[in-house]
Amino acid sequence: MKALCWEGVNKLSVEQVPDPQLRNDQDMIVRLLAGTTCGSDLHLISGYVPAMQAGDVIGHEFIGEVVETGADVRRHRVGDRVVVCSFVGCGRCWYCAHDLWSLCDNTNTNPGIGQALFGYESAGIFGYSHAMGGLRGSHAEYVRVPFADYGAFAVPEGIDDTSALFVSDSVPTGWMGADLGGVTPGDTVAVWGCGAVGQMAARAAFLLGAERVISIDRIPERLAMTQRFAGSETLDYTSTDVAAELRERTGGRGPDVCIEAVGMEAHSDGPMHLYDQAKQRLRLQTDRPTAVRQAIHACRKAGTVFVLGVFTGAVDKFPLGAVVNKGLTLRGAQMHGQRYIPMLLERLAAGELRTSHLATHSFPLERAPEAYDMFKHKTDGCVRAVIRPGT
Repeated sequence: MKALCWEGVNKLSVEQVPDPQLRNDQDMIVRLLAGTTCGSDLHLISGYVPAMQAGDVIGHEFIGEVVETGADVRRHRVGDRVVVCSFVGCGRCWYCAHDLWSLCDNTNTNPGIGQALFGYESAGIFGYSHAMGGLRGSHAEYVRVPFADYGAFAVPEGIDDTSALFVSDSVPTGWMGADLGGVTPGDTVAVWGCGAVGQMAARAAFLLGAERVISIDRIPERLAMTQRFAGSETLDYTSTDVAAELRERTGGRGPDVCIEAVGMEAHSDGPMHLYDQAKQRLRLQTDRPTAVRQAIHACRKAGTVFVLGVFTGAVDKFPLGAVVNKGLTLRGAQMHGQRYIPMLLERLAAGELRTSHLATHSFPLERAPEAYDMFKHKTDGCVRAVIRPGT
């Protein structure tokens, strides 16, 4: 079959790879209907995520049709249309039992790498390096889905493929930021980033009762889309002092909850960005925490900062003093999708969520490298490029 492979830093190609096979009785094989580019994939492509190997198939956000099931799969049948959570959970360990699915003890087959990086390993994730289990990714004609009864969810009739696709990762990630960030009725919430995850975090904040949401970015098309579809106020950080503006809009107090939805390659228009970029390229730090710093400084005293963006290691100039002296709650997590996906599919069916607008471009699998180039450089107003095998 054909698949999109990582061949080195900033090198992608579509190659012939072996068809997936059932390895365990809880496995399932799905035929890809659609997948999408994701901002966290850019960290792989840029070489900032360790343990990638030439030939690795990337991609983790997808919807497909079941074509084969293992003997112990009970919830799915051949022909079902399913959205698959990007993180794989076994459904039986302590973490899965406590709805902490991205921390599963049993789905990362290379735990030593995560233990060295983070102290403990995370769960396995499709197409996201051997540090995250080395699972083959979803930008392919077929994908093996381990522990299928826990990670795949039937898509209700009436929800189109494009809308359901983003419930695989972007929507539950954004929802988790608002939920675990503790958004309550009447709150003012600030969201850094107007990509798919940031937009979903903003929409989730409103659905959880926030009175105001203020979203921060620099790309005009993304700011406009967030205002239109999420209902958020917006700030272009290149044309204003974000911290001062947030104070002004909140009567001097600052946002109650700040959600960082940018990640390890954050940008800014100040000298600190050049400092961070130079240190990252020289591998003196692994991540650029620009948006995290801003969120910590902007958050009101005794507020909450939730980090949704992907980070892999060490950062410099982290404002720990602000966290302590302002009495902040600082949280972060990878996406516990299984906790949220069923509820989100219901909200999508009920019309409370809209996601199809995120798919600004569509490409066949053969043109996937072109899709990622457009997505990385944000040309032609690209928010997400959907990749459809067989088109």
